Amino acid sequence: VQAMPGLLLLDFGTDWCGHCMAARIAVDAWVARHPDLAHLRIEDGRGRRLGRGYAVKLWPTLVLLRDGSEIARVVRPHEERDLAALDAALGGPPPLAAT
Repeated sequence: VQAMPGLLLLDFGTDWCGHCMAARIAVDAWVARHPDLAHLRIEDGRGRRLGRGYAVKLWPTLVLLRDGSEIARVVRPHEERDLAALDAALGGPPPLAAT
């Protein structure tokens, strides 16, 4: 993943994690507003090197990369507003779509 160019959101967690399931709606909505962003959900757990490489301790942990370098991290978001650090790293929230 460090070799991937552009913006990439790593979403570490598991399918059975209650915190991950609760955060999924907010994370999916945030990702939908950023079409220039690649999003990878990564099954994490004991013996999984990628999560350890990013020092993941709690799920979900979201790591935002630009050209392979970490620019923001959010741990255990509950709502979209908890993802503000990701928007800040991108220079602010995207403009609202016209209705």
